[in-house]
Order: sequence, then C-alpha cells, then structure tokens
Amino acid sequence: MNSRERINTALAHKQPDKLPVDFGSTAVTGIHVSSVYRLRQWYGLDKPKTPVKVTELYQMLGEIKEDLKEVLGCDVANVESSSTAFGFLKENWKKWYLDDGTPVLVPGLFNTEKNDDGSIYQYPMGDKNFPPSAKMPANGYFFDAIIRQEKFQESELNPQDNICDFKLLSEHELKYIKEEVDRICSSTRYAILNSINNSSFGDIAFIPGLSIGSPRGIRDIEEWYISIIKRKDYVKKVFEGQCEISIENYKRIFEAVGNKIDIVFVSGTDFGMQQGTFVSKDIYRELFKPFHTRVNNWIHDNTRWKCFIHTCGSIFELMPDFIDAGFEIFNPVQISAEKMNPEKLKKEFGKYVTFWGGGVDTQKTLPFRTPEEIKEEVKRLIDIFGRDGGFVFNTVHNIQANVPVENIAAMIDTVREYRK
Repeated sequence: MNSRERINTALAHKQPDKLPVDFGSTAVTGIHVSSVYRLRQWYGLDKPKTPVKVTELYQMLGEIKEDLKEVLGCDVANVESSSTAFGFLKENWKKWYLDDGTPVLVPGLFNTEKNDDGSIYQYPMGDKNFPPSAKMPANGYFFDAIIRQEKFQESELNPQDNICDFKLLSEHELKYIKEEVDRICSSTRYAILNSINNSSFGDIAFIPGLSIGSPRGIRDIEEWYISIIKRKDYVKKVFEGQCEISIENYKRIFEAVGNKIDIVFVSGTDFGMQQGTFVSKDIYRELFKPFHTRVNNWIHDNTRWKCFIHTCGSIFELMPDFIDAGFEIFNPVQISAEKMNPEKLKKEFGKYVTFWGGGVDTQKTLPFRTPEEIKEEVKRLIDIFGRDGGFVFNTVHNIQANVPVENIAAMIDTVREYRK
C-alpha cells in the first residue's frame, strides 16, 4: 500500500499493510520546533546550528520536512493556512533564536524585540499600532493569549462582534489550497488532511481574537464559559453565523480540489478536563451538537472526506454524541485523563471511530520515563488501538519542548519496528 491507501484502509476499520503514522499534519499532531531541531541533529539530517522553520507560530511547532517524515514513517500531508494564527502571512523568513539557543526560522512580521523582563509580544496582523494579542514569557517556548476584553453592556452585545473572526476564504487562499493539494498529489502518495477553515465552534484558543486589532464581543475566556450558561442565545447566534460561513468555505474548497482531500479538521474545541468534561451532555447537545451535525452532514452528503475532531481531556461520556454528530476520527485520545482507558475506548467505540493519537502519554511517560519504559508503553498501546484497523499512530497531542531526544527516538524506533 502507499500512504494514502494505508490511511484510508485504517479509516475503513480494516487492517492496513503496516501501522499508519502521522506527525505534523495538524496543529495538534505536531512537534515543538526545539524538539524537531534536536531530532534532526540526532538522526544526522542537518549540520549543527541549522535553523528549523516554525510552521505554527502560536504553539511554535516545527516543520516536518521530507527527510524527517521518512524517519518517522509519516503517511499524511497537511494543507494548512498561508497565514499564522496572528493574521500575517508565512513569508519573508528570517532567523531567530529561542531562549534555549535553538535556531529557528520565523515569518518577517514576527516580533523579535525583547522587553525588559525578557518576554516578547506578538501583534495582530504584525501591526504594532494595536495592543499585543499574545506573549511569550522569558525562557518560554510558546505564546499565551492576552485577554483584551472591552467593557460591555449586556444590552449592547452583538453576536456579529464574535462572528467577525470567521471569514469566507479569499481567492488567494483558495488558489493556495489548490496549488498545495496539486503539489502533494503530483509528487507524493500521502493522504491529505485539510485544516483550513475554522469550524471549531467555541474553540477557546481563538476566543481572545489573536488576529484582530481591536476585538469586540466576548473575548475573556472566563466570560465565554459563563456565556455558555448565561447567554445561550448569544452563543447560538455566533455559532449560527460561523456555521454558515464554514459550510460555504467547505463548498469552495470542494469546488477547488474535490476529493483529492481525504480528511478535514472540523473541530478543535476542547470539551474535556483531566477529571471530567467542560460541559454537560445537555449543554453539548443543545449548543454544539446541532452545528457539528450540520457541518458533518454537508461533508458526508457532498464529499468523500472524513471528519476529524480534536478534544482533549476526559470525554468518554460524550463519545456517543460525537459519533452521532458524524465524526469518524477522534484525537488526541488523552489516555492519562479519567475514564479514558485504552482497552475500554477501543472496545466501546473502535467500530465507529478511528483513534488518531493515543500512541504514548505525553504528560508523564514521554518526558519523564526511561527509553525502555517508553518502548513498552508504545507497544502496548499499538497492540490495543491497532487491532482490526481504526488507528493512526500519533502521540497524545503535540510533543513538547524539553522532552529528552533519546525518549522521542525510543518511541520512533518502536514504531519503526512495527512498520517492518
């Protein structure tokens, strides 16, 4: 099988020729740029001090180039936005250094001026005429959103102020998508995962409005969660506007590339915490599920794409609703959270969803255990999730900075053994 056939066989819940693998196809299946740098040095892919491109600026994820994809055994290529989360283009690359000395490449509008406390700010659209929208602290490895909530009167709240985050794809972006998809199809046999189009209803990463100069509406994270209970009608109107734009964008993407895409990243909203869910079943069914269903139904009625949902935490109780809403792929499979026992997840839901992740615990095992302990956990989890297909190997969310490179290599070596 080639990579595309391998992924689609797993998605059909059949056993592929070898273990399917993904690293880097989304913003939640990647590797921090400093860890990518160390891996490239470990495997002798670069000379020392060769910078690695930052492909996702908010979390500072690194580019997985073809040579590293081969080492990792990757079967998936990503089609991502031509812009950063801060609203400026990924162009005019320049050299920059993390505080730990890692050399990286960042876009030209990346702010490199250090403040007195050693931190740096990121500005919406790279425009310093606006207040900064995110901050990387001294000796930090990624950005935290800055809350810029303006005071508001309840009577003056307008859902359009939150809907303005979501826009119809421009001709420039559609042309970019088509060119990227055609390039991947002509030069590789990867499965293609598209993550361009924000259909993640209530995704807290975007509520603060990172790319908006002067965000209005409800922009405070705490206030947004309060609104799920206190301002349901407002939230529904925001989701309604977002849903209409999202479906129109999927129509435009399909017109541009058709079924050359295999998978679409539909939702990245987190519904779980370490010990339970953020929202009750009733709230999910009232506020979120109708819009998930509407988007997924359009995709299933008009394309052959598979629908991908990312949600961290303990969400075992919501899994039947996710499946009923039309999701076929579940990520990141946070096995360290309560009620997220791998055997039980596979037994209860393995016939209905493909587990994309869950290959090793990134909270405790990968950063803190020995290489031998990591190998044993990886083997155990592949045996559980890989039975009868329905599994694509990835870690539980992104591999972070400061993970010992020998530990990552132990995971990679174990995966490579299975792929033989």
